[in-house]
Amino acid sequence: MVEQTIPIEGTRPLNELIKRGGNTSDMQLKAFISNNLGNSTLLAKIPMYDFYRMSDVANERSENGEPVAQRKLDVKHAADLARYILKGLITTTVSMHKDDNGSIAIARNRIQEVVGRQPYLSLQPIVANLRTAGAGGSKLRANPLEINNENIGMRVWLGQRDILWVVDGQHRRKAIQMVIEFLEEIRLEQKYPPKKSSLFPHGRDERSVPYDELDVWMECYELTRGECTVNLEIHLGLDIVEERQLFHDLNNLAKKVEKSIALEFDSSNPINAFIKDELIETGLAKVSLKDKVDWANDDGSFTRKDIVAVNAHLILNKSNINSATPAIVKNRLGIAKRFWEVVNQIPGFGEEEAKTKTVAAQPVLLKAIAKLTYDFAFGRYPNEESLNKLLDGVTDIDFSHDNIMWRYYQLTPEEINQHELSSLKDYLPDNSTGNRDIGNFDSETGWMRFGSKHNDIFPILGDIIRWKLNLSNRHE
Repeated sequence: MVEQTIPIEGTRPLNELIKRGGNTSDMQLKAFISNNLGNSTLLAKIPMYDFYRMSDVANERSENGEPVAQRKLDVKHAADLARYILKGLITTTVSMHKDDNGSIAIARNRIQEVVGRQPYLSLQPIVANLRTAGAGGSKLRANPLEINNENIGMRVWLGQRDILWVVDGQHRRKAIQMVIEFLEEIRLEQKYPPKKSSLFPHGRDERSVPYDELDVWMECYELTRGECTVNLEIHLGLDIVEERQLFHDLNNLAKKVEKSIALEFDSSNPINAFIKDELIETGLAKVSLKDKVDWANDDGSFTRKDIVAVNAHLILNKSNINSATPAIVKNRLGIAKRFWEVVNQIPGFGEEEAKTKTVAAQPVLLKAIAKLTYDFAFGRYPNEESLNKLLDGVTDIDFSHDNIMWRYYQLTPEEINQHELSSLKDYLPDNSTGNRDIGNFDSETGWMRFGSKHNDIFPILGDIIRWKLNLSNRHE
């Protein structure tokens, strides 16, 4: 091929970063030429498996003992991304074989139900640096790609020394590694990894993989080697200072999405789907677009963040829904819906100015009831009799602001005896330790407003409800 000069303007002219030609044994990469704020870069796609094999994380490079370029790897975050990628591979193979019938088609759909569905899946581009492309030392081997004498990109040859050093995307790369290792372990051993380390919640004590499922996983493995690709923005020949600056800019100049918007837009989480399909659309709960509900202008709705938190305690016994999977959530939704049907029967709940009419409209008290529901339905020692006693008895409790039991910690010993609350002491935690400031009763407005430290307060409110309904004492 005749050597050509490609006219690229900018601070890093491409013809200073590459040399022509390559070995046929090297890996070929077709890339578009881009000019990123004056610097020549390449935009390319590469199969997941090849990307993992040809890349590494730019984490060892430091200058004069200064901190390395990357942050510390968060293995849990990488595992969550790996499950997301696995979900995408399953969705891809289901879509590619949608006209198939038979046992493998059934297995594809069965696995998809376990990992979960969502409207759309995509992995954002990864930013990497090719250190071997530079004016100092060796240069990248490449030739121009032309159509009708017009240059449209480059054909790049990557050898063993041409490593794609990941500047932004180390968790995505680790996630891809986890997926590949998971699929290779299944391929070689025909067994699922132990439950705690498995990306797929197979739910079996026997780890052997059924033959129809094994075929599905092999389809996913083949997708990583061809059909499913990673998009790359490749910077050329950055030095230590430039590489670290790029990492800083990519991770600090973006604005994080607000929590309420993220929760509203996420349809992949099964608890979010339950909130949308079974609560909001049926009228069992109203969600405000605001991040905070004003008591003076209360329409009976909850913020998205609050209603998600209540359902997290109700279904998962956690403060967030990040760990929700269809396999865990599916069998618990019947109890969850029953919970919301019950609380909707509390006088004043969901109405205009609900917070001034009933303390049950405050999220922290709903968390207390939700936690009790979880304990009796799905906890370590489930008790159907106690569950029914709780959900049948909730509507008999006086959730008005006037109920003196909510003010237990504000009362004197004489007032406690006067209102026959002395036996409540046995249900409450030791008063000598921990936070017992659960809220304050305002005599002018007549409102009992619970505090903002929900994790400290809702267990105590749960104890009060246990006492009122004569349920088991968690301290005994």
